[in-house]
Parts: sequence; structure tokens; C-alpha cells
Amino acid sequence: DCEFPTDTRVNPQLLLVKGPSGHLTRTGGFRLSNTIQAHTLAVSNIALHPRKQILATVSDDHIWKMWAVPNGDIIMTGEGHTDWVSDCDFHPSGAQLATASGDRTVKIWDFSKAECVQTFTDHTHAVWGCSFHQCGDFIASCSMDNTSKVWDLNSLRCRYTLRGHADSVNSIMFLPYSNTLLTCSADKTISLWDARTGLCAQTFYGHIHSVNHSTFNLRGDTVASCDSYGNVKLWDIRTVAPMANIDMGPHPTNRVAFDPAGSVLSIASNDGSIKMYEVASGQITSLIGHEDATQTVVFDKTGEFLVSGGSDCTVRIWS
Repeated sequence: DCEFPTDTRVNPQLLLVKGPSGHLTRTGGFRLSNTIQAHTLAVSNIALHPRKQILATVSDDHIWKMWAVPNGDIIMTGEGHTDWVSDCDFHPSGAQLATASGDRTVKIWDFSKAECVQTFTDHTHAVWGCSFHQCGDFIASCSMDNTSKVWDLNSLRCRYTLRGHADSVNSIMFLPYSNTLLTCSADKTISLWDARTGLCAQTFYGHIHSVNHSTFNLRGDTVASCDSYGNVKLWDIRTVAPMANIDMGPHPTNRVAFDPAGSVLSIASNDGSIKMYEVASGQITSLIGHEDATQTVVFDKTGEFLVSGGSDCTVRIWS
């Protein structure tokens, strides 16, 4: 078994943040700069490579792909899942990709070997999400079986099963450079967990519908969450209290992402738009381009561009 690192580390990416998002300082904000016809079915999620201008996409067509950005040239295709692929995350070294699937597995793909090197099969239902620990030795996954799991990539076993949610766990994320996990669930709650013990540290109550996704800002002091009726909430980690409630309904909101400065929250909506919420002012603008539901959004770590994926099978780059 691997040891969990100490929890006192500072996220070095904070040093890269120069100020508010370019979206705020430029007139007109983000514009659609490229569209990639990525898959034959809906694009369910996107991950950006930790060091290179590369993104990974996963889709309901059972396949994951890797692309060069921003030009959109395809680099690699991965086949092996027997059902839709719901999520992906790059290993912190950038040498591997984890994928989660409706076939109840989490797979680890090694780029140098060009193959799947590990399959974790303990979940009894579809797996919705996966997230690497910053040290690269652990991966967390969450499932429709109401549990999340922490896997050890050295001993290749499940170290902890996180029990506490009463319904499907829809997303999971390690706070970078910490042992804290964030989950959200169809039971309308969001929870913080200690990955070293598998215990729930904190639960946020306030949503009245299934929570589709939750995420930290880069500083790790704010959580954003979105639900199946279009309600988006911002939470203060220290007080466990909601700081803002944004009604984007009646369309479901599928995913949320902070820009690196934490000044803008990007929201993927089922109406096909991407809503840009300015945290300080509460102002909302929309990015229009997808021809069907927007499933996922992600900022690059400089905040210079935004990538989205949708049910129209495309990935769109906004800059």
C-alpha cells in the first residue's frame, strides 16, 4: 500500500494566477474559436493534460480520445469499455488516463504502452466519476451503487469504500494537493471526505433536487454545485453555508467549473448554452454554440480558454 502524503501542501498553481479571468477584462469575453467533431454520440466529459496542450474526451460511444488543442488534431483513441464512458482524469504525470464507465469499471490507460494496464471492478453499478490524487498513487471513483471508492495504484486494491450517500454518487474530486474528497449525490447532498480514513467530514444540505456535479475553486475555500433543476449554489467551506444561489432552471445544469482566479463560474446547461456567472457581481452571460445539451465545461489552467463538450457530439473551444 502507498502512504498518503501530509495534508499541509500548497497548490503551486495558485502562483500562476495573475488576476481576474480574461473573460472579465476583455470586451465580449470568450468567443467560439474551434469546433471538433469528436465522437459519434454525446461527449460526456473532458480532461486537460497537466502539462501539454492536449485534451481527452470520453463519450457515450464507449470510446475515449486524445486531441491536440487548440487545432483539434486527433492523437489517440482508446477502446475497451463495453458501455458509455462517463468521466476521465489524467495522471498528474500526464503519462496515464483513468476512465469511468457504465460497465461498472474504472480503467487505467498507459500511453507509452498504448493499452489498458489496470481495470478496477468492485463497483456493483455504473461508475460516474474518477479523480487522481495529486501524488498519483491513488484514484477515487463514484458510482450509481451509492458509494465512492479510493483505489491504491500500488497494491491495486480498494483502500476505502465511502458510505454515507443514500443515492447515486454523481461526481467525485480530490482537492488538489490534499487528501480531501468532494462528492455530490442524487440524495441532494454534497459531502467532504478524508481519503486517509474513508470518513465523511462534512455534508452540505440545501439542494432540493439531485446534484449532478460539484467542484472546488483553485484556492479550495469555495465549492460550486449544480442540480437537475438548474439550481447552482456556491458554498463557503469554512462555514458550510451557501454563499449564493443561482437559478438557471428549468433546464438541468450538468457541470460547473471555476476559472483559475475563481472570479467566473462556467455552467454547462441542458439548453445547449454555457452560462458564465461572475462571482463578485452576480452577472450572467451566455455562450451559444452547441446544438444540443452542453454536458461538460473545463478551463485551462491559465484561464485563457474554455473547452466544452455536448450531446451534439462536438467539443468546442472558446477563447
